[in-house]
Amino acid sequence: MDKLHIAKVNRMSLRDQVYMLLKEAIVSLELAPEERIHDAKLADSFGVSRTPVREALKRLEDEGLIQSFPGSVTKVAPLREEDATHAFVVVASLFGLAARLGCKHLDQEHLERLKAANERLLMALQQQDAAAALEEDTRFHSIFIEAAANPELQDALDRILPKVRRISLAKFSSITGFHSVEDHKEIISAAREGNAQKAGELTEQNWLTLGALLAGQKGGSK
Repeated sequence: MDKLHIAKVNRMSLRDQVYMLLKEAIVSLELAPEERIHDAKLADSFGVSRTPVREALKRLEDEGLIQSFPGSVTKVAPLREEDATHAFVVVASLFGLAARLGCKHLDQEHLERLKAANERLLMALQQQDAAAALEEDTRFHSIFIEAAANPELQDALDRILPKVRRISLAKFSSITGFHSVEDHKEIISAAREGNAQKAGELTEQNWLTLGALLAGQKGGSK
């Protein structure tokens, strides 16, 4: 944790800034699973008091990314196979719903952005850049969320996606055979045809496939 790259934050919205920086460090695995967290060290690194750090840690604990134990011991939550199973079932359903709802509101710009995101995904895969591939994969599906314009759906995904991203980054040992590019082409085709039900089913299956692979092996491919 001494090597954590943290910039000092300004005095506006300290709680939110510390929370977002810590969350990103956990999700990106800069803070490793089960690594012990010292609020005093973090406060010193951020250049703030312990209060916003403790508040941020409490929020992260509520989201399942931090665990606290008797004796003032705080650790990054471990990665477990059952977490992948539970998380991906939920996120698959949510993204499937987003595709069904958003499909009805897609315009030509949305379709072009879907195609562009999928092309960037292919480039990331060709470069064997798992982090970029996962980012573009999420960006692709987020276009449907945007089109759906349902704040409750967005809030639900905002809560669970950090867990999914952390699990994915931790367990990808190889992205060879990642088939989301072809899956996405089918989703785009269904969306272009206005077939919301098919787009939703394809989207849900796309995420369930990744979840099954990550839950069942140390490294996987989508």
